[in-house]
Amino acid sequence: MNATQLIARLSAIASPHRFRIIAALAGETLHVSELARRLQMSRALLYMHLQRLEEQGYVSGHLELSDDGKALKFFEVVPFDLSLDVPAIVAAVESESQFEAQPEAESRSDAASRSASRSDPASRAAVSHEPEPESESGSAPESRSASPTSESRN
Repeated sequence: MNATQLIARLSAIASPHRFRIIAALAGETLHVSELARRLQMSRALLYMHLQRLEEQGYVSGHLELSDDGKALKFFEVVPFDLSLDVPAIVAAVESESQFEAQPEAESRSDAASRSASRSDPASRAAVSHEPEPESESGSAPESRSASPTSESRN
């Protein structure tokens, strides 16, 4: 597990609400409405927390049909053992840095090629090494920064 994955796993349970959810589900599988009543939490907020816990593998949800044909979502705790020590953090950071070195070098070369292929004329001329067209007098094109209206104001 790299550092990003470890941080995501730790942050998924780094909440008093999520601790309470795991504790409530520790002994039994519960329907969302029952869990919300026990925890005195809205179902919308509970679902948000359950989603984070489920994404990281702490709980598992499944649908069951009730006698009247309604789909009910039940959740249960997935057994886990979470151990964190200095060697685990070092290994995660080293694993992360090995994978970041390669994409970082690729992204620099991608950025350079994107920058070189901009659509503005100055960039195209610099990239393609084409000379700028000459004016009718045979000299380089005149600067277009002065407009007729700015000259008349002076």
